[in-house]
Amino acid sequence: MDENGTPIMVTGGTGTLGRLVVARLRDAGRDVRVLSRGRKDRADADRVEYVTADLTTGDGVLAALDGVEVVVHCAGTVKGDDVKARHLVEAASRVGVRHLVYISVVGDERVPMAGRLDRLMFGYFGSKLATDRIVAESGVPWTTLHATQFYDGILTTVTQMARLPVAMVPAGWRFQPIDTGEVAARLAQLALGAPAGLVPDMAGPRAYELADLLRAYLRATHRRRLILRLPVPGAAAGAVRAGAILAPDRAIGHKTWEHFLAERVGSPNEGKTVAAGS
Repeated sequence: MDENGTPIMVTGGTGTLGRLVVARLRDAGRDVRVLSRGRKDRADADRVEYVTADLTTGDGVLAALDGVEVVVHCAGTVKGDDVKARHLVEAASRVGVRHLVYISVVGDERVPMAGRLDRLMFGYFGSKLATDRIVAESGVPWTTLHATQFYDGILTTVTQMARLPVAMVPAGWRFQPIDTGEVAARLAQLALGAPAGLVPDMAGPRAYELADLLRAYLRATHRRRLILRLPVPGAAAGAVRAGAILAPDRAIGHKTWEHFLAERVGSPNEGKTVAAGS
């Protein structure tokens, strides 16, 4: 249990990141309440309680927070994060939550939403920036961690790219992805501490161009694809090429992309991919 006998709530606690946060809080001996839109209210054998609420509409959120003093907000989607956060902080303020921990993304303040194409391709960053401000201005004591992209998300992206005989990749886009479990461990640590405001960013050990992430995936899965690197217009795409979503001075993650691939899909062989348009 928490030091005063209350559970720690994790929103998005059944997702890729949230379920790992739940596991680490349980390892620390804390009771956890998971807010979920799709599961009926219940408790499992590991003393994890599941409550039903909808952050998008706000339905059930106030009741779900009853008796909770610490919230880890992991529920995130491509868009609409700001709406969910507003419903969450309004309810959290009413019930007296004393610590809200939020996971955001590195570079959200550096990726401009200057035009329609920027918002279409990188609207996630704009939504995260809006949520940063909602949390900071909520009146609820808070901690926000900015992390780079997760390997799990990068794997989904390159898997989709590899489905076609010719993989079309945005030229010059660079990422510094990190292991989800390492971020989950940090979030759990923050939740067990006092509100700290904006804490230092968290990034993976290496930066890669997206084409190189794809090449490593193709080697690990023993496939050959033509890789065509294409320029992408727009201010946001230009910012990504310039390194806006990297944090080279915060390369504190330990697991590399190659290590992640070896665990998830097998070790790379000596096969070569063919690149074009570079």
